[in-house]
Amino acid sequence: MALASLRAKPLLYPPVDLSYFEKPIYHGDAEIRIGYAAITWNGKDAQAIEEISALGYPGIQLRANILKEFPDPHRVRDLLGEHNLAFVALSSGGAPMDPAKRQQAIDTHVKNAQYLREAGGKYLQVIGESSKNQTFSSTDYKYEGQLLTEIAKHVADYGIQTGFHNHMGTIGQAPEGLDAILQASDPRYVKLELDVAHYVQGGGNPAAAIRKYGPRVLFLHVKDTKPTSDPGGYEFVELGEGRVDFPAIFEALRSIHFRGWGIVELDRERAELSRTAKESAQISKDYLEQKVGVRV
Repeated sequence: MALASLRAKPLLYPPVDLSYFEKPIYHGDAEIRIGYAAITWNGKDAQAIEEISALGYPGIQLRANILKEFPDPHRVRDLLGEHNLAFVALSSGGAPMDPAKRQQAIDTHVKNAQYLREAGGKYLQVIGESSKNQTFSSTDYKYEGQLLTEIAKHVADYGIQTGFHNHMGTIGQAPEGLDAILQASDPRYVKLELDVAHYVQGGGNPAAAIRKYGPRVLFLHVKDTKPTSDPGGYEFVELGEGRVDFPAIFEALRSIHFRGWGIVELDRERAELSRTAKESAQISKDYLEQKVGVRV
């Protein structure tokens, strides 16, 4: 009888919708820093470091070939320090869906994360399985998401965050594929490194993606693309020479109070236009500063 009476009593406090407390009311002003990727120099990383610094970019992304060029990560740390460059990200390779290659891939990314930490870097870039014109199932997306989570957990042991890079010609090419992979991965470990040009080329709207994924956006590739008559149907170009809407992208970043890095990237020198890697980097910098109002 006493128990029934106790159950009948009203709640001490009325029910409260706790969802209001899931995110802070104020995230702070947006702070977007712009770096440049060394890929354009095609492996000549010492030259890339010198020229990217000379142009005034404060950060750099390097590829995994740096491990062979500079086996001692402290040498890279010191070299970047001499040139006032932050080591923003390391391109670490892929996440293959072949179970026989799973452990090897994990070991490779862990080794790269160790190097990155010792070199003073921040983020590890990982791309998905190469598509080779194949279609993927929900099972494939789930496997990829789980593998990325496993990689990112191991990488986190070294204080490094993992960004999944949406990339043409991979399982993450289409916006719906990218979304399925992110849904299947643990958001505490697997973040998004959004390449805005690849996202456009894959059929998406990068400004909408930034608003959709919000705090999960770790850093970006600030990149441009335009259609061509070549077999691939497109090429990557200096900022402002393609069809990517950068004013909308930076407005979206400000709307989510993004505080982090955007890495300008161009895959190769534009030799057909007699442009060097440094000249292309200058063109993109001028576009950001003079047309978009983003200071480098």
